[in-house]
Amino acid sequence: MNRSQPQLQWLFLKLFLVSLFLHCHTSYGDVGTAAQYSSPYLPTACYGSDASHFPSGNFFAAAGDGIWDNGAACGRQYFVRCITSDSTPDACNQNQTILITIVDYMGQPPFAHSAYNTTMVLSNTAFGTIANSSTASSYINIEFERVHGEDVVPLGRGPVPPSAPNPTSQDASDHP
Repeated sequence: MNRSQPQLQWLFLKLFLVSLFLHCHTSYGDVGTAAQYSSPYLPTACYGSDASHFPSGNFFAAAGDGIWDNGAACGRQYFVRCITSDSTPDACNQNQTILITIVDYMGQPPFAHSAYNTTMVLSNTAFGTIANSSTASSYINIEFERVHGEDVVPLGRGPVPPSAPNPTSQDASDHP
């Protein structure tokens, strides 16, 4: 019986570690913040007045300095989802992941100076899809992952199709 006790303790330790691993949240991407911006969306730092580069579902964003990469961010796509924090527990629409395209840089007008410290500034449609419309905050915490190819799995929950309706936003009518 004395020999089986260490084996039993080792088994319980393994079970505990597996249980702990399964209950912990795993981060699949980088963490940052996002703000919201409204039309007019043109001209952009990436494409000037050419609206043909905007995704049809209006899921697009302006890049902050952290992801701008001296303009190489133009056209990049990211999976983005809202994450909650202690200070904004009701800010997110849970289980919503969207695919956005970078079309602008927020280091130039029309962006408010207060948005300069965010990772990205999302279009009304993008922001309204992942953020709870009743949140009082104009900023949300986000988890984002750059799409490098067809094999990227979106942040563990699945993307919202670009054609998904969004009753909280008027981007479709405001978009050029």
